[in-house]
Amino acid sequence: MTAPDATSPAGSDAAPTSWRDSLAVYLQPRVLIVLFLGFSSGLPLALSGSTLLVWMREAGVDLKTIGLFALVGTPYTLKFLWAPLVDALHVPLFTRAFGRRRGWLLFSQLLLIVAILLLAMTDPARSPFYVALGALLVAATSSTQDIVVDAFRVESLPESEQAAGMAAYVAAYRIGMLVSTAGALFIVSGFESTGITRTSAWMWGYVVMAAMVLIGTITALAATEPEQSERAEAATHEETAFTRVLHAAIGAFSEFLSRKDAIAALAFVVLFKFTDAFSGTMTAPFVIDLGFTRNDYAAIVKGVGLAATLIGGFAGGFVARRYSLATSLWIGGVAQALANLTFSWLAVVGTNQWALALAICAENFTSAVGTVIFVAYLSALCQNPLHTATQYALLTALAAVGRTYLSSGAGFVADSTGWALFFVICVLVAIPSLVLLTWLQKRGHFEALGPVRV
Repeated sequence: MTAPDATSPAGSDAAPTSWRDSLAVYLQPRVLIVLFLGFSSGLPLALSGSTLLVWMREAGVDLKTIGLFALVGTPYTLKFLWAPLVDALHVPLFTRAFGRRRGWLLFSQLLLIVAILLLAMTDPARSPFYVALGALLVAATSSTQDIVVDAFRVESLPESEQAAGMAAYVAAYRIGMLVSTAGALFIVSGFESTGITRTSAWMWGYVVMAAMVLIGTITALAATEPEQSERAEAATHEETAFTRVLHAAIGAFSEFLSRKDAIAALAFVVLFKFTDAFSGTMTAPFVIDLGFTRNDYAAIVKGVGLAATLIGGFAGGFVARRYSLATSLWIGGVAQALANLTFSWLAVVGTNQWALALAICAENFTSAVGTVIFVAYLSALCQNPLHTATQYALLTALAAVGRTYLSSGAGFVADSTGWALFFVICVLVAIPSLVLLTWLQKRGHFEALGPVRV
């Protein structure tokens, strides 16, 4: 295994970026647009997930029914199936008035507002079926917004701003999730304290959440259509809708598979975050096993853990701007793997809140660094504006394989080895991705992506 190459061909001729330049890029109008769109993307996730489950439990819905509601998140994992429609089809009136990407963005946000309002009008105690239908609509419209925002971000930001844009997006996404979880619960409690019924308090809480989607709508109105999207639209305006969808679907796959070492690159996409996923699956059970309470864990994860994630996201943006793409991936990959050793140390230390805070901070910080750099890499792979949305949705679906399927055996490993050794193994599972990184680097994969100095 070779050491990281600080002079990788991708961007080797550029001078190192100063801290002042790295901070100034976050004030660029395009990056600020992406930041607010990140908030809009993060906001709906909990409204069909954890926040909704709290509402249902308070309404007296049984645990078996609540458990089945995990299925309403299916659109987030299958969104690549309709991403070609977003790439190829025009939305009547919206596309003509606002452009290809902004039209879809505004259309999906208006649908999202309607879906949240419909969910707000349901009653979990009386009609769980309609609650499920409303939650499914929220998830479907939210995932469609994600498709458009990802494509908009990739196409609107120049290479020098991609990593900064992703860091801003990740930070705002986390804040949006915090608003729709803890924030939504506080809002519901506030309404309930005025004397209205609990059902009405939940309804108005969701109405407030629907209104907050307007932050993304105003952002979309203030944004400008990406030049890449305009060129793609001009190139395909004479084609029929069916032809555009067909070209988007087939072209997204065939173009990627025709690249040199495409299979190795796809395997790298699956495995890069595997070390995070393998350990993350067992982090909560590990903390509880050590003797910490649920409140201890929640307070640290939502408090210092969130702060570490936000700081790590911006640190990842700085690393990705200062170094070449290959070197940045080495830094992120090694850091997120070694952070697992802090949990091995915690297993030896035992129940100590300061030690838990340190371990959670190390894991969240390095994970955020790796995520920003990794998504910058995914963005670099999506270079054709004719099907950016389709390719990016497909790559993120592949990246979820490690989290969803490969990490499913983590419990068996932890049960067999004990906690201290388990987290050492979590470090070792990162080796295949680093071997692939070495292979791709030697084969000129990053040079083939062009002058990518994110």
